[in-house]
Amino acid sequence: MFLVPQDAPGGFYPHVTVIVPAYNAAGTLPSCLAALASQNYPCSAYEIIVVDDGSADATASIAHDAGVNVITQPNAGPAAARNRGAAAAQGELLLFTDADCAPVPGWISALVAPFSDPSVAGAKGAYLTRQRSAVPRFTQLEYQERYDRMAGRETIDFIDTYSAAYRRDVFLANSGFDTVFPTASVEDQELSFRLAEKGYRLVFAPDALVYHRHNPTVRAYVRRKFYIGYWKALIARWHPSRMAQDSHTPGTVKLQMALAALSLLSLAAALIGSLVFGLRAVPVWALIITVAAVFVVTETPFLVKAWHRDRGVVLPAVGLLWARAFALGTGFALGVVRFRGGVGERRPPISGPQSVAKRVMDLSLGAVFLIVAALPMALAALAIKLDSPGTVFFRQTRIGQDGRPFRILKFRTMVARAEELLPQLVDLAGLEQPAFKIKDDPRVTRVGRVLRRYSLDELPQLVNVLAGEMSLVGPRPEEAALVERYTDDQRRRLAVKPGLTGPMQVNGRGDLPFEARLALELDYIERYSLRRDVAILLRTIPAVIQGNGAY
Repeated sequence: MFLVPQDAPGGFYPHVTVIVPAYNAAGTLPSCLAALASQNYPCSAYEIIVVDDGSADATASIAHDAGVNVITQPNAGPAAARNRGAAAAQGELLLFTDADCAPVPGWISALVAPFSDPSVAGAKGAYLTRQRSAVPRFTQLEYQERYDRMAGRETIDFIDTYSAAYRRDVFLANSGFDTVFPTASVEDQELSFRLAEKGYRLVFAPDALVYHRHNPTVRAYVRRKFYIGYWKALIARWHPSRMAQDSHTPGTVKLQMALAALSLLSLAAALIGSLVFGLRAVPVWALIITVAAVFVVTETPFLVKAWHRDRGVVLPAVGLLWARAFALGTGFALGVVRFRGGVGERRPPISGPQSVAKRVMDLSLGAVFLIVAALPMALAALAIKLDSPGTVFFRQTRIGQDGRPFRILKFRTMVARAEELLPQLVDLAGLEQPAFKIKDDPRVTRVGRVLRRYSLDELPQLVNVLAGEMSLVGPRPEEAALVERYTDDQRRRLAVKPGLTGPMQVNGRGDLPFEARLALELDYIERYSLRRDVAILLRTIPAVIQGNGAY
C-alpha cells in the first residue's frame, strides 16, 4: 500500500490505480485525461494507466504527452485491456472508466469512499450527459431509471465499467473480466454477477459521476442494444438466476421484449394469412392491437418519470422503448442460437432447468415434510418450554445464496442469551478455519441435547425452505462473522442456496474438518444433479439416527 503524506486533507485515501482502455480514442481521450488530472483526490495517492488497445490513431502519443502510464497491446478488446492494466497496477483499489468519459472532479473520492467499509469489494458510479438531442436524453433517462432501482440498496450485483472500482486482490483472484467478450458489451456485468455469486458486497456510489456521449442516433442506439442482447444470451447460460432478476434491470424490460416479439409474430401471421391464404385477419389484428396496448401500459412508469424529468423526451420514448425491446430481443434470440453449444469454460452452478426442478422439489416435499413433522414439532416445542426459560424458537442471521443474509429458524437448544456467552468459549478471531463446533457445549439444555442428537432442532427450517431462503439439500448456512473470514475459494459455496441437509450431514456432520467439509460441498455444487439431492435426502435419515458428529 502506498501511503499518502500526512499533510493531505483528512479522510480515507488508499492508493488507487485508474485504468482507461482506449481504442482509436484520439478524439475523446484528451478530455478524459484532463478530467482525471483535475480530481480533488491527493495526486500522490493515485496513478493513471491508459491501455492502448491496438489503436491506429494518436491515442498512445496523447496519453504519453499527458504524462500518464501507457501500455500498448495488439487489439484484443476492452476486457483484455482492462485486465492488462490491472496486472500492472500498484494501487490497492482499481478504478475503471472509459476513454469517452470525463469524470467530475470528485469522482475518485466518491468511488473510493465506500471502501472505508472493509466488507465492500466493488462499487459502481453513474452517467451524466451534456447532449441535448432526443436519443441521448432518452438514454440518460434509461440509466436514471436503473439508478433509481439501485438507490438505497445495501448491496447490488451489477457494476458497469464506465465508473467502477474493485479491490485489486478480489479482482485478480477472480481473473478479472472474461476476454471471451471481444467488444464492449456485457463483460462488466458478467464479472459483477460472478463476484455476487461468491457473496462479495458490491455497492452503488451515486456521486461517482462521469460525463459521457451517448449514442446520438436511433440507428447507433439500436445497434448497441442488439449486441447487448446478443451477448446477454451467453450470460443467461452462465448466470441463469440473474436473468430472472438483477439489481439494475427493470423487470418490465423482459416483458417488453416478449411483447415486441409477439407483436411481430402476430403481424407476420396476419400478413401471411391475408396475402397467401386469403383469410380474414380480424382476430390477428385484434391481438396486435391488444399487445400494443399492453406494451404502452408497461411503458407508463418510465413515461411518468420522463414527464417529471425531461418532458421533451416523452413522445420519442414511446417509440424508442419499443425499438429497445425489439433490438434486445432480436439480439438475444440470435445469441441463444449462437451459444447453444456453449462458449468458454464457465458454466452455472445449477442450470436454469435444474433450478426450476430443485425449487419444485423443495416446495412439494417441503410442504409434505412440514405436515408430517407437525406433531413432533409441537411436542418438541412443549418440551423446550417446560425444560428451561426462554423462547421456543431461536432466530439468527445466516448467510445464504450469493451472500444474502436471512433469518434462520431453529428450535432453541441452549440457555437464554447463549450468544452472549460464546466469546467465553471460542475466540473467533483466532480460528484457523472459518468454522467451529464445541463438544459438550455447557450452554446446551437437557432437551436441547436430545433435539441436537437427532437434528430435530433443524425442523423449523422447513419454513425457510418454503420461503425460498433455503433448499432441502445444499451446504449448511453459516454465520456472518464466519463468512467474513472466508477466502475467495471458500466463497464458492455461496453460489447455491444453503440446505436443511447436505453433503456434510451424511458424511460425519460436526466431526468433519472444515477443509473436508468444503471439498464435499464444492463437489456437490460442481457435479450437481437432482438425483444426488434425492440420494442425500435418503441418506440423511440413517445418518441422523446414528448421530455421529451431532453436538
